[in-house]
Amino acid sequence: MRRLVMWDIDYTLLRGGGVAAKAWKAAFTEVTGVAWRDTPIFGGRTDTDICAEVFATHGVTGCTHERFFARYIELVSEIRHEFAVQGTLMPGVRAVLDRLGDDPNVVQTLVTGNVPEVAGFKVAAFGLAGSFDAEVGGYGTDDHVRATLVRRSLERAGAKYGEPFHPVVIGDTVHDVTAALANGAVAIGVATGATPAAELTAAGAHVVLPDLSDLNAAVRALAG
Repeated sequence: MRRLVMWDIDYTLLRGGGVAAKAWKAAFTEVTGVAWRDTPIFGGRTDTDICAEVFATHGVTGCTHERFFARYIELVSEIRHEFAVQGTLMPGVRAVLDRLGDDPNVVQTLVTGNVPEVAGFKVAAFGLAGSFDAEVGGYGTDDHVRATLVRRSLERAGAKYGEPFHPVVIGDTVHDVTAALANGAVAIGVATGATPAAELTAAGAHVVLPDLSDLNAAVRALAG
């Protein structure tokens, strides 16, 4: 059975340098007319979940999330060149993606809280888009619960390729780990974000790596 390796983006593959957050705040203010006053915790959460919290926290009830996301995507598109300037790839990422890309028993995709368009902007800014079958990914518009994103990705991969996959999820937060476990996936934690390695281990990650700079260790964990 081939492996479906589902990559988180932010602080797993790359740091976005605050570009998307800037667009998020601007879009919210433009669409709602309400001044931004409270920034939620973004790490490991879906954009749908974050959006619901932001609207509730700011007391906004008369504006649809669809209008917000449409403007948010437009604004990120306008400044997407800033990802490569303000952000950076995490250690070892490119080498690991290239090695797995050469393995016929691995399909790589994205399972991320980002909406699909913004996910695409981020990975394209660093020349990574060709590493992933984005069509079978799971995204922040699929559901507010991250575990559902993993399930949707598995369903899409099975439908496209006509075969079952052994699922592997890699991410930097407890949310990534618990979403993997909820779907019977191998959970690989990488301690390149705000969550310490010990917390990823305590959450049930099967393997926790300090980063992806050890190519052989990373590939062994992800590809088996």
